This record gives sequence, C-alpha cells and structure tokens, in this order.
Amino acid sequence: MLYPLFFKPVYKETIWGGQNLRKILNRDLPFEKTAESWEVCCHKNGMSIIENGVLKGKTLREVIDLYKQDLIGYKTLEYDRFPILIKYIDANDKLSVQVHPDDDYALKNEGDFGKTEMWYVLDAKKDAKLIYGVKKGVTKEEFKKALQEKRLEDCLNYVSVKKGDIIFIPAGTVHAILDGIVIAEIQQNSDTTYRVYDWNRVDKTGKPRELHIEKALDVIDFSMNGSVTFSNPVKMNGYCVANISRCKYFNVDEISVEYEYKDKTNGQTFFIYMCIEGNGKLIYKNGAYEIEMGKTFMLPAKEEQFSIHGRLKLLKVYL
Repeated sequence: MLYPLFFKPVYKETIWGGQNLRKILNRDLPFEKTAESWEVCCHKNGMSIIENGVLKGKTLREVIDLYKQDLIGYKTLEYDRFPILIKYIDANDKLSVQVHPDDDYALKNEGDFGKTEMWYVLDAKKDAKLIYGVKKGVTKEEFKKALQEKRLEDCLNYVSVKKGDIIFIPAGTVHAILDGIVIAEIQQNSDTTYRVYDWNRVDKTGKPRELHIEKALDVIDFSMNGSVTFSNPVKMNGYCVANISRCKYFNVDEISVEYEYKDKTNGQTFFIYMCIEGNGKLIYKNGAYEIEMGKTFMLPAKEEQFSIHGRLKLLKVYL
C-alpha cells in the first residue's frame, strides 16, 4: 500500500559549504563544510532512501520500480528516469561561476541530461548578492578575453537577493550563488556543471578545482541577464497559493497554510512538498504525519484527497 514517503537526506561536502543547514533546518550534519542536502534524488550520484513506514530502507528507485505509475503518475512515464532532483544549498562561501548545458548538448557530451533549475531563497545575509547571467551586450569574444585577462567579474550580472526571492535559471545561464545565502533548489535530474571561474581557490589537497571553459563557452546564452522575482499569493480558504515557477521540466507553487490546506492527487503526477517555514500535520487516508521545518515528503500520484493543518509554508513541486 502506498502512503506519503519521507526521505533521508543525502549530504554533500564542498569547499564552500558550512553549518547553516544545522541552524536553519535543525539538522545534524555529517561534515564541517556541508554544502548540499539532496532531499529527493534518484541519480547515480545520490539516491534517496525511504525513512518511514513499511517501505523504510528501500531506495526511491526500488519503490518506483515496484509501484510505477501509481507512485509517479503517467506524466512521469514519458521520461526514461525520475525527472527531478530537489535539494537545499548552503552557500557559506561563494560558489564557482558556472553554467549548465541543455539536454541536447549534455546527452551528446556527458551522457546525462541538461539542467534547468530554480532557486527559492530561504535565508540571506544583509546586502547578499548572486550572479545571474552576463551584463547586457557582453559577447562570447568579450567574455573569453575577460577570462584570459583575469577580469571576468567585469562581465557578470550581479543581483541583490533577500529571503523569499525566486530565481529561475534556464540551461545556458551563467550563475553563481555567493556567500551568505541558503536556498531551496528544484532542478532537472542532472549533476552536470561546467565551471567557468572559481575565484582562484584550491581544494583540500592544494590543487585548483577543474574548470570546463571550452564546454562552458559552447553552451552559454550571452543574451541572458536575469532579474529576481517574488511570489504574488492568492488568498484561498485556509491558505494562500502562488504559482512561482512554470516550465516544461517542473512546476512549483508556494503554499502558505494559515490553518488548513486541502488538495488531491489525480494520477498525472506525484506531489513533493518541502516545508520551508513552521510545522504542521498531514492527514492522508486514515493516517497522520508530522511535518517539521525542513522536511521533504512525496505523495503518490494515485488519486487521493489529503489535507495539511497548522501554520507553515511549503513549496509544492510537480510535473
């Protein structure tokens, strides 16, 4: 019998990580520089494990193979793998300036899918900024010359961000989360990244991290200089909802529950919820499930009504 699935986080350590997921999400972290918590993943570089109910201990891949359409919905069957990867990111230090390829380029050159993603800012220091595309008018030749002359920062589009801001990053967009920002990230199920510039840092062995400049130059969209957006919620009975991302790879809504939120699955797609504020309770069939700040859970696609009670804010992810 299917039921709401909660997952063990898959943690990743990098030179730019920190301890902010402990402070914000109340997590016990395995690394001093914990950079990412993969919340829902079905990828060769990270696999979710169920942590509740009779399926406890099984991988997401095993449960998909077992229940197929009843779990993931008929829309997901169009893909040859689970289509989404969801994570929290702690940019305690700035990330590399990077870009992700689209599907065509990534499949041809990496044997993996491309990566379009979106960010929801959970926390940001005062005057926090990130890199979102290149400055207007910058060409491929100018960008390449700036790299050679070690003045790339002159070409980059910096934007200010604060808690609650939304950033949509199509494949081909130059970007970097800078220091003092914690985000929730929803993305295509891919781990393909081309680093352009890494601030002259070295890893723990004393070596510079690998750059992928030629591939990056192949895929960068030099017309992209993005701007930050924010939610515009609509008042409903017991909650507010805002449609914050719509693209061919995923949909994301912001749900602010005031006392009760009701919804139903319809067989088309799974629903994944990330609790980004507060806490509450999920009522599904005859069962009750506690929802804590930072928890992520998946509801099977098979048609079922459910409700969420309490005062909490959720990101709802679906196809």
